Amino acid sequence: MEIKDKRVVVTGAASGIGLALCEEFYKSGAKSIVCVDMNEDGAKEIAKKVNGIAVAADVSIEQDIINVIEKANEYSGGIDIFCSNAGIGGTPMLLDTTSEEWNNTWGVNVMSHVHAARHVLPQMLERGEGYLMNTASAAGLLSQIGAAQYAVTKSAAVSFAEWIKITYGQKGIGVSCLCPQAVRTAMTAQGAGVAGVDGMLEPDVVAKDVLDAIENEKFLVLPHKEV
Repeated sequence: MEIKDKRVVVTGAASGIGLALCEEFYKSGAKSIVCVDMNEDGAKEIAKKVNGIAVAADVSIEQDIINVIEKANEYSGGIDIFCSNAGIGGTPMLLDTTSEEWNNTWGVNVMSHVHAARHVLPQMLERGEGYLMNTASAAGLLSQIGAAQYAVTKSAAVSFAEWIKITYGQKGIGVSCLCPQAVRTAMTAQGAGVAGVDGMLEPDVVAKDVLDAIENEKFLVLPHKEV
């Protein structure tokens, strides 16, 4: 899908990969960019830079995603590309985790993609065109030593993206699934992510790979070639 003149939504937009995605979409001529994050001030800051709008949302809450889509529709008349990018890490070891932590990680890393797809796909299917970009992780393909809930939820995120592609790919819906290893973000600074600092990439490098994947309709986006 060509990026120019497309209407875009990016979650997790206030920092890291999400912020870099907003900047790259802007440089590539996107018609509108809706910057979504729990950090409303951060979302407003990047929205100002890319001539977009900011929407505060907890992506694990379905009603918040519905609100994002409604505001995007009001702002630009629809959504062509939805980047479900927000994610969180996890407690290092299984025996140290609680059910609440598992539910929270599942909500952000999996259900955010489900909520977005359920509520944005109808308009895309009606038009016969649309694109979903879901951020997972190399941990979703290779698992991870350490945070069990991170590895499990990222595997589920990859599986869900595959299901969307298989089910709706012949109906005009493009899907890309981003599976980076270590990226220099707030999450990796806190010790989350895969493989420590080996092969650490900058968010802008990853964002460029994502836009290339969207324009060429590639499913797996693997910024770290060793993955």
